[in-house]
Amino acid sequence: MNTIYLAGGCFWCTEAVFKSLKGVSEVIPGYMGGKVLNPTYEQVCSGETGHAEVIKVIYDESIIKLSDLFEIFFDSHNPTTLNRQGEDVGTQYRSAIFYTTQQQRDVALEAIKKAQKEHDGDVVTQIVPASEFYEAEDYHREYYLKHSNQPYCTVVISPKLEKLQKKFVDKVISS
Repeated sequence: MNTIYLAGGCFWCTEAVFKSLKGVSEVIPGYMGGKVLNPTYEQVCSGETGHAEVIKVIYDESIIKLSDLFEIFFDSHNPTTLNRQGEDVGTQYRSAIFYTTQQQRDVALEAIKKAQKEHDGDVVTQIVPASEFYEAEDYHREYYLKHSNQPYCTVVISPKLEKLQKKFVDKVISS
């Protein structure tokens, strides 16, 4: 099993997307990339900790390739908006790949080149070494699964999952 950390806006969205993929055994929302030890959601939301909302993705490379994860990552958020995803604004919503190996870094750089060709505007996704990961509070885990009828989920997350199901049908777990 391998681990990669991804920041693509709200971790409720990224968790829902990556939990639905074949070969992904676990997705844990959390915080990374900042200067505050053991940050809380409220602290991270202030934008003053330097942390991003991230997901820890544990995956089986024999089932899903890292390059496929990155393709889905770049397709499931807007990597051309700096510190923003839709109405979520702040450095905590930045687009970033936190790698754990040189190979992950190399694959991420290639993925950015590919994503650049598919997006209008410059891809601003950061590629940085993973640092200390802080798990988010329990109520953030499986947020979409537990609150799929909540307005944010129906307006923002559900359409992402529908798009994922259509575009990456061979990578998504059948419901």
